[in-house]
Amino acid sequence: MPVDVIMPQMGESIFEGTITKWLKKPGEHVERDEPLFEISTDKVDAEIPAPSGGILKEIKVGEGQTVPIQTVVGVIDADGQSTAAVSSKAEAPAPAEARMDIDRAMPPALTDLQSPKPPAPPTRANGDKIRSSPLVRRLAREHGVDLRQVQGSGAGGRVSKKDILAAIAGGGLERSVAAPPEAEGPAVTPAATPPPVGVSGGQVRVVLENAVPRERMYFGRYEVQPMSVMRQRIAEHMLASKRVSPHVYSLDEVDMTRIVELRQNTKSEFEKRHELKLTFMPFFIRACIEGIRGFPVMNSSVDGTNVILHREINIGVAVALDWGLIVPVIKNAEEKNFLGLQRAVTDLAERARTKKLKPEEVQEGTFSITNPGIFGGLMGLPVISQPNVAILGLGMIQKRPVVINDAIAIRSMVYLTLSYDHRVVDGAIAHQFMRKVKGALENWNESII
Repeated sequence: MPVDVIMPQMGESIFEGTITKWLKKPGEHVERDEPLFEISTDKVDAEIPAPSGGILKEIKVGEGQTVPIQTVVGVIDADGQSTAAVSSKAEAPAPAEARMDIDRAMPPALTDLQSPKPPAPPTRANGDKIRSSPLVRRLAREHGVDLRQVQGSGAGGRVSKKDILAAIAGGGLERSVAAPPEAEGPAVTPAATPPPVGVSGGQVRVVLENAVPRERMYFGRYEVQPMSVMRQRIAEHMLASKRVSPHVYSLDEVDMTRIVELRQNTKSEFEKRHELKLTFMPFFIRACIEGIRGFPVMNSSVDGTNVILHREINIGVAVALDWGLIVPVIKNAEEKNFLGLQRAVTDLAERARTKKLKPEEVQEGTFSITNPGIFGGLMGLPVISQPNVAILGLGMIQKRPVVINDAIAIRSMVYLTLSYDHRVVDGAIAHQFMRKVKGALENWNESII
């Protein structure tokens, strides 16, 4: 008996997904609930389990294709009988469309945010209602785009985030980019200049613009590596954040000696008692919570001319993956004790790396922390994760000579960098916030056992 495999809905505001990888080939046996394929949505990447055991009979949607939810993407023969006839789509999937969903440009935290009293959805000249999300309508208002002039590419003519972003970037026109010319000669080596965004063979629609003419990119010996779906979304998010928020940066240095010694003296007992590795991240999260309590504007978002001060402190912690970056969110972090913060950090990071996160676990962040220091970075200037107004970057903790009471001492020091949105956060507030964070770290007095 054939069983349809459908594109699942991974959240209320998610209407489509991109298949990034099939984990089984047609003709192979699959167990019920065994991971069958991987998808990338506006909110999260995830492995999708098989709805039934049997033989994967047919793949209807190839890797790289984006389809609406509830679309049949494959068929499983639940009777276990392999069929020789396999769709040619499985062997030659259509090229991926370089989508520009603005939820990645204004990411998981509060992408569906709208004004307290949103206006009614617009209608076309014939009286038909223009189908779109609150986010699309808000973007249209902010950028002066008439939705009646935007041709929707979604189901039933729905104006998607991709459509509105294309209208904003190019006056409603989508630019086609042909596949790059083939390199001459034998095996090629990567060029220093990256290839055009979204090229995957054939023609694809893009709205990310090249900084230099394409003909100046292809020279000498090179190879073209198409961006993954996640990489495209990260690019879109970063580009949009730099366009939306006037970034300003503040830097401070913190003496972490007390915390380093505390961790060194207690980590064995902590790990034995709680079966958790003791990291530095909960210390920084707790310090940021104290800073936000002193300066609530650091925990806000901007909606047009309104500043939204969030009562909950939801801390997004960037997790580096082999295939990109994701920011799971610790909800109501201010209500958790030290152990609760460490447990949340460990759990979210592990499930991020195994693609087990739920969409709601990467949404509604109000402040973000990124830690390049674990890779040896002395400091960095991170890009704000929209719609947050600030993000804290953690440098590497290392011993350095410092002057204390006119004497040179060796202390464990770290650089902290704060990127903030100058539309709502001024330098005075940013530096006072950093002083609050610094004080909480240098004068740590909370029990961690």
